[in-house]
Amino acid sequence: MSSIKIRTKRLNNQTQIRTLITHPMENGRNRDKQNQLIPAHHIQELWVEHNQTKIINCNMAGSISKNPYFDFLLNGGNSGDEITISWNDNLGNTDTNTSIIK
Repeated sequence: MSSIKIRTKRLNNQTQIRTLITHPMENGRNRDKQNQLIPAHHIQELWVEHNQTKIINCNMAGSISKNPYFDFLLNGGNSGDEITISWNDNLGNTDTNTSIIK
């Protein structure tokens, strides 16, 4: 099961793309209950593709909150078009999910 949830909605001549990503987003400066540092674990890069063409590329760091939510507006987009969202993190983990615009 993917860590990425995608919702799309047509709004006039635009498409709203909303995504929620399940990820701990630890910055490496927080401490656990035993006062030990929690190792850094955060998304480094997020990208969005529309019909296999990259339209957004975000370079991120550990200062983004746990389980980040993103909302984008795409000019255009038609019913049946494919939206793919992918990420990779500082530990080498990756995930990808695809949604079809309704």
